[in-house]
Amino acid sequence: MGKLKVYADRMSQPSRAVLIFCRVNGIDFEEIKVDISKGHHLTPDFTEVNPLQKVPAIVHGNLKLSESHAILLYLASAFTGIADHWYPTELSRRAQINSVMDWHHSNLRNGAVNYVIHTTLAPALGRQLNPKAAIEAEKVLLSSLKALEDFWLNGDDGGFLCDNTQPSVADLSMVCELMQLEVLDERDRSRILSPYKKVLQWIENTRTATNPHFEEVHNILYRVKKKFEQQRARTAETGTDPSNRMGGPSKI
Repeated sequence: MGKLKVYADRMSQPSRAVLIFCRVNGIDFEEIKVDISKGHHLTPDFTEVNPLQKVPAIVHGNLKLSESHAILLYLASAFTGIADHWYPTELSRRAQINSVMDWHHSNLRNGAVNYVIHTTLAPALGRQLNPKAAIEAEKVLLSSLKALEDFWLNGDDGGFLCDNTQPSVADLSMVCELMQLEVLDERDRSRILSPYKKVLQWIENTRTATNPHFEEVHNILYRVKKKFEQQRARTAETGTDPSNRMGGPSKI
């Protein structure tokens, strides 16, 4: 079928999940960088791959596929040697994975993405911060974290979603989602996450199970985190808001 091509922007949570999955499982692939901040996702070449102009996307032989969950499920099924725990063949366990992944998009992803954008990332995207939208997003995010803590991680200490003892594609996708909270002010991040001890342990379990690839793929996020920390320090020293000087899309 030819070599797998993965079109990704590492600032994209779903892109990171797909890249980590490929690396952890030894899938031979070519990473094609799509820099959203530079509008690469709007080019005719990428639109040919994914007319919806979203990352990640893959090309494998004649197949062109978008949507990260669909991509992860395809990769787990199409390549040989993928450990069963990623997407179990046993139907009831597979159904549980499908269930939590369906829940993810309208709950955890909805809350986390919108909270981070409206509290932190909007100026870097050429937009204004929106405190009202941030308040509404925080409600969704906190409700989602409570559901994770009380329901999806409420097993017999399996360590992963649905009481599994090893990570599935759902664990990887959702932990990458929460990793975007790294760019928040540390006090704000701690305020949001610290009440959820099982969630914090689950994040570390998934990080450990997928290292060193988890850390390598997230390096871009850590660099952005450092930039925001420096901006906040300058704001504290000078009393000026660096977001007022960011004008257009940032290259961070």
